Amino acid sequence: MNSLSDIGPALSGEKPGVDNPPANWREALMALIAARVALIQLEAKDSSKEIVRRVLLIAIACGCAFFAWALLLTGGVSLISESTGWPWNLVAVGMALLHLLVSLVLILAAKPSGNSQFPVTRAEFKKDREWIENFHTTSKSSD
Repeated sequence: MNSLSDIGPALSGEKPGVDNPPANWREALMALIAARVALIQLEAKDSSKEIVRRVLLIAIACGCAFFAWALLLTGGVSLISESTGWPWNLVAVGMALLHLLVSLVLILAAKPSGNSQFPVTRAEFKKDREWIENFHTTSKSSD
């Protein structure tokens, strides 16, 4: 991910009004919104590249795992059927039920990771809220 210093002073935490004060609160608000939109675009671009990479790798791994598993099941059903003398179709139904049970357990165990997306943007929005409140209070008291 790019650092905040790479994307300019507007996104590095510097607020309008520190070196060159805005002409009015609307100008300050528009500069703030423009900076936040640029930050969201930057983080979304980085996030989307990571997501595409992960999805591609997971899709390839799933395809390989599916074919390996299908071959293992076929051989497993055949081995169990020959060694026990049970009909192959009953062994296949038993394997299907076992897989269904495992899949239900895995679905129940799947939980969101809890990692929030866009952590820098959320922190900046919090700072912005405080800055707008202070700017609004300051501009009202100076009028």
